Amino acid sequence: MRVPLSWLREYVDLSATETGRDVQAKLISAGLEVETVEQLGADLKGPLVVGQVLTIEELEGFKKPIRFCTVDVGEANGTGEPQEIVCGARNFAVGDKVVVVLPGATLPGGFSIAARKTYGKTSHGMICSTDELGMGDDGTHGIIVLPPETEVGKDAIELLELVDEVLDIAVTANRGDCLSIRGVARETAIGYGLPLRDPALLDVPAPNAFGYPVQVFDPAGCDRFTARTVTGLSPEARSPIWLQRRLQKVGMRPISLAVDVTNYVMMELGQPLHAYDRSLVQGTIGVRRAEEGEKLVTLDGVERKLHAEDLVITDERGPIGLAGVMGGANTEIADHDDTGNGANATTGVVIEAAHFDEVAIARTARRHKLSSEASRRFERGVDPQAAAAAAQRTVDLLVLLAGGTAEAGVTEVSAPATPHTITVPANHPDKVAGVVYGRETVVRRLQEIGCDVYGQDELIVTVPSWRPDLLEANDLAEEVIRLEGYENLPSTLPKPPSGRGLTHRQRLHRRVGRALAGEGYVEALNYPFVAEQVFDQLVLEADDPARRVVKLTNPLSDEEPALRTTLLPGLLGALRRNDGRGSHDLALFETGLVFQPGEERRVAGHLSVVGRPTDEQLAELNAALPEQPRHVAVVLTGAREQAGWWGAGRPADWSDAVEAARVVAREAGAELVVRKGQYGPWHPGRCAELVVVADGTEKVVGHAGELHPRVVKALSLPARTCAMELDLDAVSAVGDGVPQAPSISTFPVATQDVALVVDGAVPAARVEAALREGAGELLESIRLFDVYENAAQLGEGKKSLAYALRFRAGDRTLTVDEASAARDAAVALAGERTGAVLRG
Repeated sequence: MRVPLSWLREYVDLSATETGRDVQAKLISAGLEVETVEQLGADLKGPLVVGQVLTIEELEGFKKPIRFCTVDVGEANGTGEPQEIVCGARNFAVGDKVVVVLPGATLPGGFSIAARKTYGKTSHGMICSTDELGMGDDGTHGIIVLPPETEVGKDAIELLELVDEVLDIAVTANRGDCLSIRGVARETAIGYGLPLRDPALLDVPAPNAFGYPVQVFDPAGCDRFTARTVTGLSPEARSPIWLQRRLQKVGMRPISLAVDVTNYVMMELGQPLHAYDRSLVQGTIGVRRAEEGEKLVTLDGVERKLHAEDLVITDERGPIGLAGVMGGANTEIADHDDTGNGANATTGVVIEAAHFDEVAIARTARRHKLSSEASRRFERGVDPQAAAAAAQRTVDLLVLLAGGTAEAGVTEVSAPATPHTITVPANHPDKVAGVVYGRETVVRRLQEIGCDVYGQDELIVTVPSWRPDLLEANDLAEEVIRLEGYENLPSTLPKPPSGRGLTHRQRLHRRVGRALAGEGYVEALNYPFVAEQVFDQLVLEADDPARRVVKLTNPLSDEEPALRTTLLPGLLGALRRNDGRGSHDLALFETGLVFQPGEERRVAGHLSVVGRPTDEQLAELNAALPEQPRHVAVVLTGAREQAGWWGAGRPADWSDAVEAARVVAREAGAELVVRKGQYGPWHPGRCAELVVVADGTEKVVGHAGELHPRVVKALSLPARTCAMELDLDAVSAVGDGVPQAPSISTFPVATQDVALVVDGAVPAARVEAALREGAGELLESIRLFDVYENAAQLGEGKKSLAYALRFRAGDRTLTVDEASAARDAAVALAGERTGAVLRG
């Protein structure tokens, strides 16, 4: 909503020193969003005067028509002699009054005017158009032609009201009253503590039986319809300059007097109106729903096929207007500009001021993709009590400006309605804001916005007709709070209870993140949304539980409507994007929730907002939610160790993904069993299954290794990309949760190396587990440092596994015999369980 400050001053006695910026600050404090204050004519400097065209000489020999004019500007040029001006416009003639800018002036945009030679003549100034003066669109895009009675030599800056300030307000959907000068003036008056001259307070004649016949067939869609008639309009009457300028300042284009007056009153009072050519309306005006298949050509020249839910204005022929949206072309006002001599111009109009259902108008406007100034206001709520005043204001202006005669008949069809009343405790705004306002302040603020207030401790508040958004006690509390100033609300920081820090789960989450960052991984945060086809790209089985997803009712993207059951799609997408942008050595990690619905789908019920839900309702709601365990995942590609002067580098491989899982398990204080596995996205020969033991039962908590070539190809990933994903909550559940500091012994370590020959199919993990158990308590650590395969030396299908075993006692130095005995026991158990024999 654009609000000229000059128009606002008509209804609020603002001090002459108050600027648009000052008013902007007051309105913002009251809760209105004033986006900008436009300074009209800020860089405009005269002389800019009214002139009369005396002669026009057509200049020949140029690519476009050029005219050399002499213009009488009175004494404005200091000599009284006609001003010689070159002009290319064609929409004026000898005798017309025009706007002339003389040398020494400056036009908007910093354009300085000086005498200059052009087209073989010297031009002493310019004849101005609306565009050159920054006035807005007047429909002609040509020279401004003023009324014949305009005085020659008069200051055009004052005449055309070129200097002004315009506030541009972004009106929210619930404040339809502020889509009018009246509504903004009320807020301004409240902000400054000044009285409001309400433009809707007019003497309106009572309805009578002589008005134009109207019949409302749908009272639910139209609860009020006022009709007035004005006859004897002068065909030559034009909108005065002040009216045209006000329409231009609020962003509307002047069209014709009758139309301009209805638009002016709409912007002033917020009540949309429509004027029908009385000679074109046949019979009774009706309001009803359209019949399926009916058609109407609207004022924009488009034929529209009507829907059965559309609310239409009709006469004996059928629809003549789309109610609350746009009128029909078959009753359009004809202007003298349209007919040339004015012989067929409209001389009588029927004025419609009605109140329509907000939902019906909104649906019609969207159905026909036809948003208008009228529909915009009806959608947000129009004051139903303003219809009669708006019709009277329109009648008065037409009589004043067009010499018309107001007929005595007044038609008003209205459905019975009672004012909306709200009962609210006087201290309710205090409780909502946490501030003691007191009853007097609450009553005063509610009365300022137009409410009638009665009662003491319990207030009975009658809401004004122009505020349909005030529906309950909290709405009234909001009005009091905003008018008292949001900036005056105290700021109080919440006080957390002492003795509480991070939860165990939060501490583990942070430790894992720090540990992986220390290993060279970079955290990547991804959206938790996936497309279901990604599970095909990950080569998951048809019955894999990961394919069972929760779908969003209103997803951010229709391409990704499901919540993730694995972290890999997001991480691999981040890896692909970074690789495509030139970063080829990548190690990324993410910790986050995944969503795993159960086999039985349950729908959560809707909880009431009246009071706190019961424990049973909360339990039922929680039971309907999917399981949401926290996972951790890593992805790697490119070089894991860079080459340099220190030696050759090393590419990332499956063992790095496995080591990342071990890092996570160490932070959780859990023992992780790594063994050969096979699962969807991973290469079947380079996949490790990650297992923890809880209460003697093994549980698979994740996988690590190199991705399957089909997955790499489907997702456009670099070759040999590796990944790991682990159920962090499951790992945490079996860990002790207490970070273990390294133990430093004062006794030396005894190292024993063994090389064992086993069948090629025997996993190294089985051999390691047997060695660990057989070595007993003296074993401090065990490490596989070599795998050797040579059929000529070891035999067909055999391999050699070399382990370094470290032995240490906490209370003494081990002897050679003790270390050797522990080693022999370990080898013996490995041989018993895996068939391993010492090499050589």
